[in-house]
Amino acid sequence: MREIIFDTETTGFDPATGDRLVEIGCIELVNRVPTGQTFHAYFNPQRAMPAAAEAVHGLSDIFLRDKPLFHHGVDALLDFLGDCPLVAHNAKFDFGFLNHELKLIGRDLISFDRMIDTVAIARTLHPGAKHSLDALCTRYGIDRSHRVKHGALLDAELLAQLYIELTGGRQIGLVLAAEDTIKAGSMERAIVSTVRPVRPARPHQASAAELERHAAFIATLDKPLWLDGVAA
Repeated sequence: MREIIFDTETTGFDPATGDRLVEIGCIELVNRVPTGQTFHAYFNPQRAMPAAAEAVHGLSDIFLRDKPLFHHGVDALLDFLGDCPLVAHNAKFDFGFLNHELKLIGRDLISFDRMIDTVAIARTLHPGAKHSLDALCTRYGIDRSHRVKHGALLDAELLAQLYIELTGGRQIGLVLAAEDTIKAGSMERAIVSTVRPVRPARPHQASAAELERHAAFIATLDKPLWLDGVAA
């Protein structure tokens, strides 16, 4: 099964107030294994970058001013996303910005039915714990020492590792191997159990003495049920 892990960087928190998407990074997984295929792009937001947002991801107006507009790169992005499930951390945020950009250029929106939210998964597995990407990477021993600032492709790479951990991906091979071992053992036991020593047939016909004792016992019974309705 193909899945895309993705992350975005933006000018702020709410596209409804004019914030825009400025970076997207995507990682391809097939059967929960990274294939090495990625998509990464920066976009000119056509607005000033707030200082608070720049402090998070380090993307300045000067850096973004020569980057393409979103509509110039949308076809390549959508081709990479395909129609498979899309995994993001706090996915409604990323889906919201991506769909806002698509709406601005008159393109079809991406259905929320495709959304897999790793925050929701983490809340189910670890209720009451911290569910930030940093906190979960620490919990699962994922190295993020190279993460000085947020970056869409870097965060997608970390999230891919986290998603595999949250869904038990590293154990899939071990589980399958264990199941194969159990099945093989069961098959061996089944084969052994069908190999039995040949014994001679035993006589099953009652002897004359046994028939006489049985008749004497039946004679002692008072109106047995199996004779109800039988004519004397």
